[in-house]
Amino acid sequence: MWVFGYGSIIWKPNFEYAERRPGFVEGWTRRFYQYSTDHRGVPGDPGRVVTLVEHEDERCWGVAYRVIDEEAERIRRQLDEREKGGYERHIFEVHPSDDGEPDPISSALAYVATPDNDKWAGPASPDQIARRAVGASGPSGDNVDYVLKLARHLREIDGTDEHVFEVESAVRTRLDGSDPGGSC
Repeated sequence: MWVFGYGSIIWKPNFEYAERRPGFVEGWTRRFYQYSTDHRGVPGDPGRVVTLVEHEDERCWGVAYRVIDEEAERIRRQLDEREKGGYERHIFEVHPSDDGEPDPISSALAYVATPDNDKWAGPASPDQIARRAVGASGPSGDNVDYVLKLARHLREIDGTDEHVFEVESAVRTRLDGSDPGGSC
């Protein structure tokens, strides 16, 4: 079993894996369109986290993890619990970022929130998302930490994402006006 992470799973999978490969899915883009009341916010003060949205000409960078066969079912149940806040299972083809790996991973599990769930936040400007992120915190930590770590880890895998980097810049401006390319 392969798992594709495009949000916090990139840096915090919380499961054992046999292999880790940066890569991307085609026809999808990452957006801060989901409220979080169970990880990066609480009911009444939700944070904003990412989901995937279909977009024909886009690609979303992330990390694919190959799970040890004997652990696959346990990890699937663990991920179902972790992603219960409006996310559903989807299967994606993941294209490796390394030119030496020509074959894509044909079947990787990922979790996607859709507009029909009760925590759907929908589109907003980077500044509106940053305003929500700066004030939100939940059991998994501050929403600001999530935004900054996502941007940093995307850079580490050479993944581009204009939306994430715009939100990161807006968060940094709200915090202290520092350079969005700096460390977090």
